[in-house]
Amino acid sequence: MKSWLSWILALFGIALVVLIALSFRPDPVEVDLAKVERGEVLVTVDEDGRTRIREKYVVSTPLAGRLLRINMDPGDPVQAGDTLLATIEPRDPELLDARAIAQAEARVSAAESAVKKTEPMLEQARIDLGNAETQLARLRESLSSVTESELDDAEARYHAASEELRSSKYAQEIAEFELQQARAALLRSRPNDVSPGESTTGEQANGNGWNHTILAPISGRVLRVFQESSAVVTAGMSLLELGDPNDLEVEIDVLSSDAVKIKPGARVMLEHWGGDHVLHGRVRLVEPSGFTKISTLGVEEQRVNVIVDLTDPIEDRAALGDGFRVEARIVVAEADNVLRIPASSLFRPGIGWAVFKVVNNRAVETPVKVGFQNGLEAEITSGLDEGDQVIVHPSDQIADGVQVRAR
Repeated sequence: MKSWLSWILALFGIALVVLIALSFRPDPVEVDLAKVERGEVLVTVDEDGRTRIREKYVVSTPLAGRLLRINMDPGDPVQAGDTLLATIEPRDPELLDARAIAQAEARVSAAESAVKKTEPMLEQARIDLGNAETQLARLRESLSSVTESELDDAEARYHAASEELRSSKYAQEIAEFELQQARAALLRSRPNDVSPGESTTGEQANGNGWNHTILAPISGRVLRVFQESSAVVTAGMSLLELGDPNDLEVEIDVLSSDAVKIKPGARVMLEHWGGDHVLHGRVRLVEPSGFTKISTLGVEEQRVNVIVDLTDPIEDRAALGDGFRVEARIVVAEADNVLRIPASSLFRPGIGWAVFKVVNNRAVETPVKVGFQNGLEAEITSGLDEGDQVIVHPSDQIADGVQVRAR
């Protein structure tokens, strides 16, 4: 009987010791965990930008005279060569002055030179587009031996060449319109050269003489009206500003230290512009000259403008207009199908990077090698495998071997 009692007392003592030991054992530290997975890591330059119409045209008076009231308002549509923008009643004593005639002749000569200047630019743009189209077709035919990056670069060059050709055509049309206006002004400066029964481009007869009419040089909309009321105007005075609201680009000013990382053709994602989806674009130009800007904290910064072409169809951004704010993410480096973890999992134990990997509910300090980082995610080139769990935001309670549990 005593032996059984001894055994019972011994077991009770052992259980009491175990309970006391467990009571002094520290509780597992609650942590946030993230799984190592494969995906895309983008390194971006994030800045605010604003949209702007790519080509704006300011209509000005080709000769002095009395401007009749302009019956156009901002937003009104105009059609190239059809919409009447303004009418000028010339003042004969000034228009017959020898100096005014000489100035009109000089403007005609300058306009003719401008038209000739656009011809080689237009031809060069056609050649560049042909070369870019040929190169893109060759790469598409040999997809097996071409990387995705090379194909993207070729497509970017093709789109850039297309935009350059469109811009060259636009410049030639504007130069030809300026030439027509200059010739019409010169004819009005020499009224005796035109008999009363004849008509000239840009002019119409009335009871008192000849009126000079200005037609829309481009199709689009009226953006601003500088001189709405009737007034006496001089040659070169601005009357209206025209543009096509669908022909938009984005201007983004970035730090000069970030601008050196951005290359033409880089992908751009535009967010928080008011729509429910992300817009896409390509960098067309990183301007070669910077400027000084005072930040909200009063610090002087050197900034550089980056110009982005929108690549989405017009119907996907129909509500976007001139001068609208956007948040832009310009891709400067990217890696696809790589191991990635939250950047907040990384810490520096000394030299290099490390993470706390969870093995059997314990934190294990694991050195890793890191590739691209963007502040939110980091590429892991060695040290971890897909499916491993790491601790996010490790606190000072976490050390090698500490028991942990998911929060």
